[in-house]
Amino acid sequence: MSSQDLDGRAGRRSQEHTEALFDAFDHKTLWEGYGVIPDVLVIKGTFKDHLVSWVGQYLELVHGKKKAEAIMADIDRRIAAVPPFPGLRRFPEGRGFKQWTGDDSKALMKVYLPAIEGHVPAQMLRAFSAFLDFCYLVRRNVVDEETIEEIEATLARYHHERVIFEESGVCPSGFSLPRQHSLTHYPHLIREFAAPNGLCSSITESKHIKAVKEPWRRSSRFEALHQMLTINDRLDKLAASRVDFAERGMLAPNARPLAEDPAASEDDDLSATDEREIVGEVKLAKLPSRGYPRDPHLLGRRLHLPQLPSLIRRFLYAQQSANPPESLADIDLNDCPAAPKSVKIFPSALATFYAPSDQSGLGGQLRERIRAVPSWRGGPARYDCVYVEHDPDEPGFRGLLAARTLLFMTFTHERVEYPCALVTWFSAIGDEPCPDVGMWMVEPDLDRWGTRPLDIIHIDSILRAAHLIPIFGDDCLPYDFKYSSSLDAFEAYYINKYADHHSHEIAF
Repeated sequence: MSSQDLDGRAGRRSQEHTEALFDAFDHKTLWEGYGVIPDVLVIKGTFKDHLVSWVGQYLELVHGKKKAEAIMADIDRRIAAVPPFPGLRRFPEGRGFKQWTGDDSKALMKVYLPAIEGHVPAQMLRAFSAFLDFCYLVRRNVVDEETIEEIEATLARYHHERVIFEESGVCPSGFSLPRQHSLTHYPHLIREFAAPNGLCSSITESKHIKAVKEPWRRSSRFEALHQMLTINDRLDKLAASRVDFAERGMLAPNARPLAEDPAASEDDDLSATDEREIVGEVKLAKLPSRGYPRDPHLLGRRLHLPQLPSLIRRFLYAQQSANPPESLADIDLNDCPAAPKSVKIFPSALATFYAPSDQSGLGGQLRERIRAVPSWRGGPARYDCVYVEHDPDEPGFRGLLAARTLLFMTFTHERVEYPCALVTWFSAIGDEPCPDVGMWMVEPDLDRWGTRPLDIIHIDSILRAAHLIPIFGDDCLPYDFKYSSSLDAFEAYYINKYADHHSHEIAF
């Protein structure tokens, strides 16, 4: 098989044959004739080294260098304008960082696709979408035969759509690239050796981080080698002790804390004893926010929400009704109980759910913090979005709703405490995901005055956080646009199924 047809049929290759080629040919011949790279280099992968680079080359071919630079600058502003999400890295400068790492590529993959829409042809968007779906499918913790068929279909779709780069002149010689050719081996290797579950060729880099970079950060940075060796030695002893304790029955095997957003440890109220019993739940933060009035009327005035007491009364009526209406606005206020005398508000809620395909903790549980924080002392407000369970019989996002949390609170009525959230809603656009981007589209609900109506929901109806990315369209973003305004400034949004692997599985 020549380097011009790496995706074609070929027989079994052996390391002995490759070593014989090293002895017989120079580097240039090895690459051009056999597709062998004699020097081992750190490669960031198909996404960054190929697809992202090809977009830049395409824009320069079509628009010229100066116009292409302006478009790339707008793409960077769009990336910087993506709303925050638990565990998702932000790129305040877009792609403008000096050294790419594997983690940089993985983080940018999650937000890059909507940023280039409107600047490249739809077929390029479909190629990106197919490649991202492939990456997320092969990363699943459990891969059955149905998933393998999806992987094969997605890979075929990617090979079909990527020809746009050849036809546009970006890759006039085709796609005989070893890194992309390796994608074709995944279905066979998964059948032979089971799900890779995140294993990749950059495993040596991750070991380098554990053995060198992390001990370096813990050192005093002065003559650090001895300190780094001591740190590694002690970590090895702790790991050996853990195994020994587990064998003696003194410690549960593989016991470790839940994986979570780094900031989620604040006000953490989940103990290690109940982690194994959790299937999926949302709990309010342990401590309420300080400095706010407890009276609902005073609180409503303080937060510029004069309708808060009436919303609480309608919510209580709906909770006690056998057949509650779909909207709180349909409830006659005269039928509702009186507003509670005390309302506590909370800065966040903690979602814990089963997500074994992600970097999760004990039992496949993942934890993330959902925030609803008003602007304080000039700082930006943060109101995260959530998935709300609607119809469990419907698959994927069809059984969910998207909402934005504006306030977490609790109040007591007739000796029953109600933890709940004040939200605004998003409605799905169409009955299927966007065919080019592969993600569901939603738009904010508006009343007849063009404002977003408010609603109160019980905290138990929230599944987990959702990530919405604006549909930017063809227009360029203003230079001074702030990411904190993204969820208010646009008419429509994508439900980002690439935010993490759990989102990809529930928002298809």
